[in-house]
Amino acid sequence: MFKRLLDVNITESLLLLGPRGTGKSTYLRERLRTTPAFWINLLLPKTEDAYARDPERLIREVTALPDKMTHIVIDEIQKVTPLLDVVHELIETTHKTFVLTGSSARKLKAGSANLLAGRALVHHLYPLTSNELGSTFDLSTAMKFGTLPRIWNLKTDSARRKMLETYALTYLNEEIRAEQVVRNLDPFRKFLEVAAQMNGRVINFSAISDDVGVDEKTVQNYFQILEDTLVGFFIEPFHTSVRKKISKSPKFYFFDTGVKRALARQLTLDLVSSTYEFGDLFEHFVILEINRWVSYSGNQFSLNYLRTYEDAEIDLVVQRPGKSLLLVGIKSTDSVQRKHLKQLVALGQDFPGTPELLCLSNDPGSQVMENVLCLHWQQGLKRFFSGPDLKV
Repeated sequence: MFKRLLDVNITESLLLLGPRGTGKSTYLRERLRTTPAFWINLLLPKTEDAYARDPERLIREVTALPDKMTHIVIDEIQKVTPLLDVVHELIETTHKTFVLTGSSARKLKAGSANLLAGRALVHHLYPLTSNELGSTFDLSTAMKFGTLPRIWNLKTDSARRKMLETYALTYLNEEIRAEQVVRNLDPFRKFLEVAAQMNGRVINFSAISDDVGVDEKTVQNYFQILEDTLVGFFIEPFHTSVRKKISKSPKFYFFDTGVKRALARQLTLDLVSSTYEFGDLFEHFVILEINRWVSYSGNQFSLNYLRTYEDAEIDLVVQRPGKSLLLVGIKSTDSVQRKHLKQLVALGQDFPGTPELLCLSNDPGSQVMENVLCLHWQQGLKRFFSGPDLKV
């Protein structure tokens, strides 16, 4: 059992979103272990069918519950979206607290407007962070196989690879085929591999459409499906008051390095330090860590990137309410030198005001060089990305 950074108020109705396998049900069972709760698991076919045929069954069941049964938990609410209207009514007319989980926001976007407009707080749960893993954390394992909780209960790399391959197939079968998100699964399967291989790079919709054999609009729709099913997120370019000619296309990051490598068919490849692949995967891992901390912390930071047409880049431009911009360079080296900071320093001069410059790396030491604060990535997380809702 891992102690999670997310801290929700279980006395209020809430919707907990997160990809499959991130531990939503486990988390809630721990939080509600002393609270009388009525559980509904819509992943069970008979249960899903019963509520799909008769959503108002929930009203009758809640009415029959004793007063001491204060909480109703519904796992994977997106499986039966008509239940959202019923839940909305019950939140308004009863004293029960509703705790919902979901692994896809696609149907919820259309079906839960009222619910998401204040009737239930929305939270996100992600794979484990390095902080949550504690003494069991190992950077190489996390980069190669990701941080889904089940991965860290397996003892061999072979078992981890098998689990991730199965996860990728489950995503295709249960989230895509079963939900009939796309009519033809073959090009989408090819798209997944290409998108995973292009993880963290500026998206070229035209090039991807050529590789996959579909038009650009379809590729854009495919990326939207990935975001809606919570397996990745966009980072948009920063272009406010910057004089350089810069890219205006977003980047896309898969939610877990292990799932990304499974989809890209890279699980059997060795991870060798000081290579391009190692640096690329390290950057992906650190950005995932930052994104999770920002979500859990409540500090309302927004993450962007900047890349010029000459391929100079700042990995993250962090907008912080009430503070200066934070420009972050991510380097996999264990010994930061001036050459690693050239682009960050040069591009930092084009930003408005006086931004803070930060380099996160594997270097265990701390130093200031060329007005850049250089920290080990774990120290940088605690110093810059903790917040009022994040206790570490």
